Amino acid sequence: MSRLESALRYYNERSDASRLRETTGIELNRKGDAEITISVPDGTPIPEEITLEVEQKNHEFRFGANLFMLDELETPEKNAIYRQKFPEIFNLATLPFYWDTLEPERGKPRFAADSPKIYRRPPIDLCIDYCRENGIEPKLHCLNYDRFAPAWVEELSDGEYRIALEERMRAIAERYADIIPSIEVTNETLHRFRTEKCDFQQADDMIEWSWRTAEKYFPHNHLIINESSGDIIVDMGHNNRNPSYMLIERLLYNGVTRIDSIGMQYHSMFKRELEEKAAAKRYNPDWIWGLMDLYGRFGLPEQITEITVPAYSHDAEDEETQKELLLGLYRTFFAHPAMEAIIYWNVVDGYAHLWTQDLDAIRASQGDMTRGENQWYGGLLRFDMSEKPAFTALKKLIHEEWHTSLRVPVINGKATFRGFYGDYRIVAHADGKAVPVDFTLSKHKPASAKILL
Repeated sequence: MSRLESALRYYNERSDASRLRETTGIELNRKGDAEITISVPDGTPIPEEITLEVEQKNHEFRFGANLFMLDELETPEKNAIYRQKFPEIFNLATLPFYWDTLEPERGKPRFAADSPKIYRRPPIDLCIDYCRENGIEPKLHCLNYDRFAPAWVEELSDGEYRIALEERMRAIAERYADIIPSIEVTNETLHRFRTEKCDFQQADDMIEWSWRTAEKYFPHNHLIINESSGDIIVDMGHNNRNPSYMLIERLLYNGVTRIDSIGMQYHSMFKRELEEKAAAKRYNPDWIWGLMDLYGRFGLPEQITEITVPAYSHDAEDEETQKELLLGLYRTFFAHPAMEAIIYWNVVDGYAHLWTQDLDAIRASQGDMTRGENQWYGGLLRFDMSEKPAFTALKKLIHEEWHTSLRVPVINGKATFRGFYGDYRIVAHADGKAVPVDFTLSKHKPASAKILL
């Protein structure tokens, strides 16, 4: 059995019921009906022949990736290609708010675009400017993540740590709360990282305190909890004894009421020889439906906050397998009623980690495809910035298959159409004239508009 056959086995063998749930889920959960009313001032009769040209400009659903390599590649040519390629697929960008590199020296955050460079950590204002120029929604990742806490916090007592972390949240909120809609509050708290000796990170109320403090400084933002997959989400089963499920349940029980979305990572970073076994869950639509249904019990939106699907090499079959797996996963996630975003992780092969001496076992130099996350060949572009089949296929899926573009007749002053939720430009054509109007078809509000000729 080829790798393509074994990795896709559970998609190829799935039941008719599973296929039906996907197709009906996309139709029911990602599309809506719009009504457009045409009027003419002063009671003038409406022209007999009017047509509407309907063109979708953006999805309400968020398709994202991390923006960690913005202007971080080694040549101006590569940086230009990165800037060009990112918005060809993505309408959301995850920005690097890791504490250690955002504030390596206390009280001196690297917000400004001209801040000293740190690899894979472009300054936030540079990222914001790029997002604004390209119509991309920025996302904050993340407020409290002990793996990337700065070294200077290790000297702080529990109380001093809380003061420092609150100072960080306040500074970020003052500068970005009105610019960045969604905030990841905590990240991977079910793991233990470098700050095990910090009293605050061991405190029973560490997570609750982080959320209540975030609620204080980001009262109008969309707050997200982000946990990793692996044995925590994917392999622990579809019941309330899943650790991540129990964590959310505990937060809600303890009065944390502002969890606005449940974030789930979906990194498939395992060795090639383990893929056939792993596919029984990771690449099995029935298993994935069960996972999303489990968290659906909370009645909260869900996000795939980080996803990596490996190619393992640049061989044609390996890249084709990566493409087909991604298409299957995106269709499954997109169809579920609770899902609101899918965020890919590393866009380009070969830049996952820069090698450093103390972490040489897990990090890799640029272009070294044998270490760190590079070894999975999980990017959508190759190291030379050429498109992999996965990039081309996702672009076609999002902007062609999941795209609404049509002409609609107007009858008795009204026109209706069904389309994917998102932003539209509608142009009414009548008597040789064209009247444009911007329109949003949203899952969350009435879908009607008026055009005055």
